[in-house]
Amino acid sequence: MKNSNDKTMWGGRFSDDPDAFMVEFGASIEVDITLLDADVAGSIAWVKALEKAGILTKSELEEIIGGLETVQNDIRSELADGTFLFDKSLEDIHMTVESRLTKLIGDTGAKLHTGRSRNDQVALDERLYLLSALPNLAAQVTAVQKSILQKAKSHVDDVVPSYTHLQQALPVRLGHYLMAWFWMLERDKGRILDARKRADSLPLGAGAVAGSGFPVDRKFIAETLGFSSVSENSIDTVSDRDSLIETLTSVSMLMMHLSRISEDLIIWSSAEFGFSIMPDAYSTGSSMMPQKKNPDSLELVRGKTGRVYGDLVTLLTIMKGLSFSYCKDMQEDKEPLFDALLNAEGCLRIVKGVIDGVRFKTGKMKSSFDDSVFATDVADYLTAKGLPFRQAHEVAGKLVRWSQENDTAFRDIPFEIFNDHSSLFAGDVYKLFDLLASTDRRSLEGGTGRKALLEQLEKADSIIGME
Repeated sequence: MKNSNDKTMWGGRFSDDPDAFMVEFGASIEVDITLLDADVAGSIAWVKALEKAGILTKSELEEIIGGLETVQNDIRSELADGTFLFDKSLEDIHMTVESRLTKLIGDTGAKLHTGRSRNDQVALDERLYLLSALPNLAAQVTAVQKSILQKAKSHVDDVVPSYTHLQQALPVRLGHYLMAWFWMLERDKGRILDARKRADSLPLGAGAVAGSGFPVDRKFIAETLGFSSVSENSIDTVSDRDSLIETLTSVSMLMMHLSRISEDLIIWSSAEFGFSIMPDAYSTGSSMMPQKKNPDSLELVRGKTGRVYGDLVTLLTIMKGLSFSYCKDMQEDKEPLFDALLNAEGCLRIVKGVIDGVRFKTGKMKSSFDDSVFATDVADYLTAKGLPFRQAHEVAGKLVRWSQENDTAFRDIPFEIFNDHSSLFAGDVYKLFDLLASTDRRSLEGGTGRKALLEQLEKADSIIGME
């Protein structure tokens, strides 16, 4: 039986039409339509290389490029007005563009795919997409950092308990606490931009597996498309999805950090803490309880973190058992990539909005301190007077226990009790019980003291200013 499907671009080998459900099952056009611009850009660069190699004439080159630009604009318009037909018999964006081009300009359009495979074509499209998407994502991270930095600058002289094991630890300046978020995101941004470096290698020309059968100038193509290098091995090139996996790894870490920031803000907005007030624009109410103000936006950030982790695991699982080089399994790589980036961008927007609008109740933060947070200062005081730190630590711990057993604030412990525990105590011990003074005892680089914090803010300013 002769193959009757004239839209199939690989049907010469087959005598029967593909099963109708198989056509639908194998199509990816609804997902990879996102790669339209990358696909057209890659095709334009490819035909320029074919013309440079003498395989196309100048007039054929101009006709194909003009046709590709028309196809690109037509598809964009149809997508915008909702009339685009997702023809699954054409499988993907590559065949969709090529089919439309051939219908538009005739047989010359059929020369577009000369010496090229969809294996290296999709690898190209994905890498071109990453070269653009990753700097955009990094810019959104920077926007959140700017919001954090601005908030930190306005809370240099406010104090908040720091926590380990969710138990009060030491007094820190609120600006210092907020800047912990800034530096987490700075590392995320570095990883995102670093992932771009691995994507910055031209795969086009690798062909199906062994390289193109035509002498195209790959360095010319790389320069045309803005790649800094060409891939070294054709088999590795069409097998490789490392740049996608690295992107999803970086995005997963970003989401983990956004989730932790969200968790802090969620806890701080609870009645039990009362450290902050969520902006109305990023909160919701209850259908039953009139008093409720729920931090749903941040809870969704936490929830979507798991979704992005799933995208990473999906791609790792797809790739783990594949033989070299290309296998159809790899068609499933795009949906988790697009999903992760879309959700990360949305979460960054939410977190920025919350940080811009949140109000910190600095009085409540200050009044929430348990005096036992000064125990470390007491231990350091004794150490500075010559007592070995482990012994000083034990003395301070016994004083904490005494204050709790006698229901007495640390700062109100009678001097004779201090003296009973160590003869090294003098009247100046009571100067320890000042929150800001406590932070300033930790003014080394990276510490929470005022001088150190101002230096930290200045450094952050310079980093943001260079971007």
